[in-house]
Amino acid sequence: MRGAPAQGWPMGPDGPVIPPETLLLAYANGLFPMADSATDEEIYWVEPRIRAILPLDGFHLSRSLAKTVRRDRFRVTRDTAFERVMALCAEAAEGREDTWINPLIKRSYAGLFRIGHAHSIECWEGEALVGGLYGVSLGRAFFGESMFSRRTDASKVALAHLVARLRVGGFDLLDCQFMTSHLASLGAVEIPQADYLDLLYRSAAGAVSAGALSSAGESAAGSGAAAGTSAAGDWASLDGLGAAGRSDGAGSSRISTSPGQLIVQLLTKTS
Repeated sequence: MRGAPAQGWPMGPDGPVIPPETLLLAYANGLFPMADSATDEEIYWVEPRIRAILPLDGFHLSRSLAKTVRRDRFRVTRDTAFERVMALCAEAAEGREDTWINPLIKRSYAGLFRIGHAHSIECWEGEALVGGLYGVSLGRAFFGESMFSRRTDASKVALAHLVARLRVGGFDLLDCQFMTSHLASLGAVEIPQADYLDLLYRSAAGAVSAGALSSAGESAAGSGAAAGTSAAGDWASLDGLGAAGRSDGAGSSRISTSPGQLIVQLLTKTS
């Protein structure tokens, strides 16, 4: 289904934007926008008949990936370079000469980020941003949009950190949209649209109020709370877990586990 051309959307400071409430209502009903190319001015709404999801308890952490994560080969952050991650996801790469992320989508998702409904995971090598991903959060659902990698395993490490963050935060749906061999190797599966919608409605029920966003959305960047729902996933809870460390028995707290070791422990925990 084709969406409206860019000039049909409301104007923001830097050009047309898809209103946040329009985007969130679309996600709550199983749709998301794409463009034919990074330079196309129009978007269309997509509703796949077969949907890829990554069960949060089914992430495949191979021995080699676990080793990479545990050793903290990359410094991993969240929400520190959202627009840079989007820009790098939109760049052409070998085997992917064009992407579906156009300027309208960039501006619109930057708006979602500002109100706490979009997030990014970044992988750094020194001061260089070498991998990452971004997506949308709504209720207890996270919709992965795109990822990029400029170093071996950087996007896999970003996804491992994302899955651990979602598990700790009480999310129960990680939508991957379309299956790729990369995602399949990490545990993603395909399900029919009807099954996906059942999962979606349980995860995002009540997350969008009647056509408008409340100010609660702005707090989601810190607390993970989505607008209009008290049962939202907590995007930031992993940060508190890492900061708490372990008690040394003397009333003080210290971090005795590296970030990577903590992620591996969380991903291999079965109960």
